[in-house]
Amino acid sequence: MPDSIYVIGHVNPDTDSIASAMGYAWLLRERDGSNTIAARAGALNAQTAWVLKTNGMDTPVLLTDASPRFESVMRRLDTIHPDSQLGLAWTLASKTGGVAPIIHEDGKPFGIINGMSLFKYFSETLGPRPGDTTVREMMSAPCKDAADTTVPKYAANAHIRDSLNKILRDEINDYWVVDEHGVYVGIASQREVMNPPRLKIVLVDHNEPKQAIAALEEAELLEILDHHRLGNPYTRQPIRFTVDVVGSTSTLVAEMTAEAGLSMPPALAATLLAGLVSDTLILTSPTTTARDKAAAERLSRWAFVGGSPLKGETIESYGKSVLSAGAGLSNRDPKDVVSTDIKPFEGGGFKFAVAQAEVTDILQLTEHLSPLQSALNDLRDKRGLDFAMLLVTDIVRGSSRLIITSNAPSILDDLPYPPLADGTRDAQGVVSRKKQLLPAVLGLLES
Repeated sequence: MPDSIYVIGHVNPDTDSIASAMGYAWLLRERDGSNTIAARAGALNAQTAWVLKTNGMDTPVLLTDASPRFESVMRRLDTIHPDSQLGLAWTLASKTGGVAPIIHEDGKPFGIINGMSLFKYFSETLGPRPGDTTVREMMSAPCKDAADTTVPKYAANAHIRDSLNKILRDEINDYWVVDEHGVYVGIASQREVMNPPRLKIVLVDHNEPKQAIAALEEAELLEILDHHRLGNPYTRQPIRFTVDVVGSTSTLVAEMTAEAGLSMPPALAATLLAGLVSDTLILTSPTTTARDKAAAERLSRWAFVGGSPLKGETIESYGKSVLSAGAGLSNRDPKDVVSTDIKPFEGGGFKFAVAQAEVTDILQLTEHLSPLQSALNDLRDKRGLDFAMLLVTDIVRGSSRLIITSNAPSILDDLPYPPLADGTRDAQGVVSRKKQLLPAVLGLLES
């Protein structure tokens, strides 16, 4: 859909990333009449899955890259069978701009009839000196006799950029577009393939290219709505860029909804409230502002109404349920713990990543420490990082323990978190990766 606008958060999405994408897509539709679609750049974590299920919300569409695919430039032209008369192909080609797709009964491509294939057929049939063969006789021949059967096939979901060199070498005007089973779905012309429409994207909850979907540079970036530090991508033209000092992007969406004189449906409001309380630890994180508290009150008023499955809930009770849904280490694979909520960064010439996991009792870390350390080291190696960190946060006590991969830069020894006997660091009072841990790490690396 060329006029569609995808609203999408960062890779490894958390609840605020998913909720703000859903909420902002809804607002752009309601306020501006835009054809917006909420999307996600990765799998849902346990907390977000619980929130969507509880509120009866559909999961946003998965969009892992913005690179145009063949399906974006194809036309599903009418088709005929190989044994049909050539005259039928002539009639069809006159309606399609000169192309008649010939398809087997099983739906798979046989060949294409176009001006070049017809000229070749007429030349071979008539020879250098036309004899007694009439046009009527030739038009009665089966289509298969005049079809070009050497036309390349490309999968509908394949990236155009991966085949550009071949397309330029072949110098062919039309191509088959097929599904994963090789069945015809359309025809793409070289002119359209060489100039595909760019995917229209609105980014929420991040503004750094390395945290965005792949091939963002091939998309048309329309807008950014965020609450993190600046690391914004290059754009070809000016865009609307909103970055504000609040605890969650869901807060910004709630404010913009109120400014437009609108109120969200209860289930959507509850989803955004979950994003807000998740990012602010039920309004106790140091990232929390007065605006977050006002937004939470507004969203709860929209969400906890009669007829809603959350009627009778409070911000506190609902927030505890949201946080508990994503907390714990016992039922999760260590690889998932270190990779589900993780963000990449660069500073002082180092490439690193910081993951965060929430628990309701920090003591459970002891029995899981060794496999988590191994999983973190493996993640560092697989992603080619200089080091990686895992902040394990006790959401009940408002404190954390920090795990750092082996062979990390010695400068990190100066972090203001005392080392413990088990090799972790005691990050008392630290609950925010963005506002507390990251500034401390970057301060050392860039000093």
